[in-house]
Amino acid sequence: MSEAPAIGFALEVDVLVEASGWSALPEAAGLVTRAVMAACEGASADYELDLDGAEIAVKLTDDAAIRALNRDWRGKDSATNVLSFPTPEVAREGGDPHFGDIAIAFETLEREAASEGKPLADHLVHLAVHGTLHLVGYDHEVTEEAEEMEAMERHVLASLGIPDPYADTEPVQQHP
Repeated sequence: MSEAPAIGFALEVDVLVEASGWSALPEAAGLVTRAVMAACEGASADYELDLDGAEIAVKLTDDAAIRALNRDWRGKDSATNVLSFPTPEVAREGGDPHFGDIAIAFETLEREAASEGKPLADHLVHLAVHGTLHLVGYDHEVTEEAEEMEAMERHVLASLGIPDPYADTEPVQQHP
């Protein structure tokens, strides 16, 4: 994977590895950090972002933990690949440097990568980019938003040397 482009702000990315499955991908924390930085840099073209001194936390977890988060916060009692929790705008305007949290589940990541024939590291980077784009304001609830988000994902992933994850799928992946 290529290095992330140099960014014009000081952003702190804290990666917490809390599930043993992640030992299969020892470079996960570094991959996620570069992906988050690149996604913020790419998104700054579409969004006015003040990320200087901001913090983003990424939890590398398992299906059980992400299922609990999904159930508690979204009312969906199932595991998912990635969840994003943006810090409310009012807190950020009040000086809270924490921009948001991302959680990624190892088992779901591993299953999806295997079923799609993608390297585990590439799929992790894609999910980290996807989660970060949600933090900054992208969404995929309607077709137009989904197209914009996927275009930005492709742009950011290409800057990191990751192949287009949507090349062999339908062009718009809407939220179920």
